[in-house]
Amino acid sequence: MEDGNRCFTVDEALVEMGFGKFQLYVLAYAGMGMVAEAMEMMLLSFVGPAVQSLWNLSSREESLITSVVFAGMLIGAYSWGIVADKHGRRKGFIITAVVTFIAGFLSAFAPNYTWLIVLRCFVGLGLGGGPVLVSWYLEFIPAPNRGTWMVIFSGFWTVGTIFEASLAWLIMPSLGWRWLLAFSSIPSSLLLLFYKWTPESPRYLILQGQKAEALSILEMIARTNGTQLPKGVLATEMETEMEETKHLPTENTHLLKPGEVEEAPPPPVSKIILKSDNKGPLLVLLSPELIKRTLLLWVVFFGNAFAYYGVVLLTTELKNSQNSCYPSEKGLTHSSNDVNYRDVFIASFAEFPGLLISAAMVDRLGRKASMSSMLFTCCIFLLPLLTHQSPTLTTALLFGCRICISAAFTVVYIYAPEIYPTAVRTTGVGVGSSVGRIGGVLCPLVAVGLVHGCHQTIAVLLFEFVILVSGICVCLFPFETSGRELTDTISSEEPSSSSV
Repeated sequence: MEDGNRCFTVDEALVEMGFGKFQLYVLAYAGMGMVAEAMEMMLLSFVGPAVQSLWNLSSREESLITSVVFAGMLIGAYSWGIVADKHGRRKGFIITAVVTFIAGFLSAFAPNYTWLIVLRCFVGLGLGGGPVLVSWYLEFIPAPNRGTWMVIFSGFWTVGTIFEASLAWLIMPSLGWRWLLAFSSIPSSLLLLFYKWTPESPRYLILQGQKAEALSILEMIARTNGTQLPKGVLATEMETEMEETKHLPTENTHLLKPGEVEEAPPPPVSKIILKSDNKGPLLVLLSPELIKRTLLLWVVFFGNAFAYYGVVLLTTELKNSQNSCYPSEKGLTHSSNDVNYRDVFIASFAEFPGLLISAAMVDRLGRKASMSSMLFTCCIFLLPLLTHQSPTLTTALLFGCRICISAAFTVVYIYAPEIYPTAVRTTGVGVGSSVGRIGGVLCPLVAVGLVHGCHQTIAVLLFEFVILVSGICVCLFPFETSGRELTDTISSEEPSSSSV
C-alpha cells in the first residue's frame, strides 16, 4: 500500500455516501422478506382453529401446527446463518426464499393433517433465514441514525401482520384457509423475482479478501446515490488500524542509527479477529470474548419471542377460553368468527405505536434503555390479566402489551447484529433467533395450553416471569451500541457502555 494513499473502510465509505436511493432499494427488498415472514407467522392464528374444526383435532394437535413452524425456524436460523457467513449473504437468503415459497404454496393443497404439519415445518425452515436479510440490510446502512432506519425496516413486519389480518378477515369467511395459505405465499415469490438485482454485502466481500468486488459495489452505490467514494484505498478495519499505528510516533519510538535495520513493528494487540474457519461458529460465539453477550442475547431472544407470539395467540385464545371457562357471561359467542378477526386486526395496529416509540427511543436513549423500559412496561400491562377481565378491557390490555413487546423485539433485532463482528454476525443473530424460536415452540404448547385448561392466572404469571427476566438480562448487557460503527474485529477488552 502506497504511503501517500489514505485508507478508508466500508463503514467510512457508507457514511461518506450517505443514505440514498440505493439504500431505499435494499430496504424495499429486505422489507418484502420481512412482510413474507410476518404473514406466514400471523396466519397461524387463523389456520389452526379452522383445521381443528375441519379435521376434529385436539388442542395439542392444533398447537403442534404452530410449534412445528417454530421448530423449523430454530433449525433454519442456525443453518442459514452459517451458510451466509461462509458463502455470502445472497446465497443465504435466496435458498430460504425458495424453501419458504414452495412449502408455503404447497401447504394450501395439504390433503390431511400430517402433510400440513410437514409442509409448515419446511415453511419454518425457510423463515429461519430472516436474520440473514436483517444482517444484509444492516451492512448497507451508514452508522449515523442506523437505529432509526432499522426501526423503519422493522415496520415492514407490522405491514405484514396488518395485511395478513385484513386478508384473513376478507378470505376466511368465504374462501377458507387454503386460499389464505396460497395468497400468503406471494411475498416470498417476489423475493425470487427480484433476486438477480441484489448485490452482495461489500463488508462480507472485503472480509473474504475480495476487495475488487467490494469496491465495485461501493462504486455502484455512489453512482446510484449521486455521491462519491472517499479518496484513497479501500481496506479492512484491521489494515486501517495497522496503517495508522505504523505512522504514529510515540515517546518510545526508536531512532535508527546509521546502518541499523528497522525491525517490523509488532501488530497491535488491542484488536483481534475472530474467524470461524478453524473451529465451529458456535464455539466462536461461546469464546471468552463473546460468551457474555451471547448468553444474555439468547435469554432476551427467548423472552421476546415467547412474549410476542404469546400475546398474538392470546388475543384469540383468551376470548375462546372465556367462553368455556366463564359460560355465565352474556354476549360472548364462540361462533362469532368476525369478532376474532376484528380483535386480531385491531391488535395488529398496536405495532405501529410500538414502532414509533422504538424509533423515538432507540438512538436517543440507546438500545439497552429502550428494550428494558418496554419489557418492564409490558409486565405492568399484563398484571390485571392475572384475574378475569371483560372482553373490552382484555383487548385493551393486550393492545398495550403488544405495543411494548413489539417495540422491544424491534430493538433487539437492531442490537443483536451490532454486537458481533462481521465474521460471525449472521451466525450470531441466527443462533439467537433460533433460541427465540424455542420460545415460540413452547409458547403455544405451555402457555396457551394453560389458558385452554382455564388456568389463566398461571399462564399470565409465566409470561410475567419470562418478560421480567428478559428485562433484567438487557440491563446486564456489557455495552451500548448506539452510534457505534459495525466492526470486523472485536476488542480484547469490553468497550465501556458510555462509548459511542
